[in-house]
Amino acid sequence: MFGFVIRRLFWIVPVIIVVAAVTFFLMFQAPGGPFDLEKPMPAAAQATLNERFGLDKPVWINLNELQDRWDDGTRNPFLLAGGYLDTQFFNYLRGVLTLDFGPTYESRGSETVQEVIVRQFPISLRIGLVGVVFALIVGLPLGIISALRQNTWVDYISLGVSTLGISVPTFVSGLLLLIFLSQTFGVSPIKRPEAWQGLFSTAYLLPGMILGLGTTAFIARLTRSSVLEVKRQDFVRTARAKGVGERPVVLRHILRNALLPVVTIIGPASADLITGSIIIETIFNAPGLGKTFVDAIGKRDYSLIMGVTIFYAVLIALANVLVDLAYGFLDPRIRTRR
Repeated sequence: MFGFVIRRLFWIVPVIIVVAAVTFFLMFQAPGGPFDLEKPMPAAAQATLNERFGLDKPVWINLNELQDRWDDGTRNPFLLAGGYLDTQFFNYLRGVLTLDFGPTYESRGSETVQEVIVRQFPISLRIGLVGVVFALIVGLPLGIISALRQNTWVDYISLGVSTLGISVPTFVSGLLLLIFLSQTFGVSPIKRPEAWQGLFSTAYLLPGMILGLGTTAFIARLTRSSVLEVKRQDFVRTARAKGVGERPVVLRHILRNALLPVVTIIGPASADLITGSIIIETIFNAPGLGKTFVDAIGKRDYSLIMGVTIFYAVLIALANVLVDLAYGFLDPRIRTRR
């Protein structure tokens, strides 16, 4: 088991490198730069800032530096490679591998990307955790009851609610609920910035539940399909033929096997809820990392865009590792094959 975990963690490194490369080059395809303001700054000041943050270097390949070193008589391949790789991409990649995402351009270097993530990610994390908990405590029982009461009114209501939850995007449900509460009851879910600082603040409940609606519906439908499939298996009929009670059959035989496909999507879905609260944070004015990420894209804050993207990629990769570990606890056959 320990060797399996080490191998899975090791494969996160090339994934992060690929994510960093794709994000980096897509980012530089967008027009404009981090210092292209509405009121243009002097060319000398902009050149100073570009030099300070390394934006004056070539993006990909530094052929000029390589040629200068060759002309100066440098023939050492390592020194030549150092000049060849003295570019924005490889300099940033070195920083990523040493866990240094650099300063944010908007703060002009007074604040690092790590500081922004540490300060604002807890807000996004709490909203996402509320969505995960809501999806599990509502979606799992809804799917199980629907499968055990197949073709009854309970099943039909469950399918209808699940279909509605999957079909309606979160930004639509969030806006509709925001308008309904504010106009009908005079209650605004938009909170002041200080309301989001408490660990158990009620400000997280409504955004989190709206964020988890789609995942709740998906988990309910997947759980229903999985339970129905397991109910028809031979080992379930054998257990009932031996006189095993309905409760032990459901808990020990049906649910334990039916939850494997559900666990498969819980990990990525949880990471998606935690990292995918961008629209919800914008609607409810939550000062989380998702809203900051959107603002960074508009301001071309390259270091912050890259840092948040890589941070989210690591979270999703770790969630997949946890899902693989959960397989072993639910099904011992998987554990013995590792």
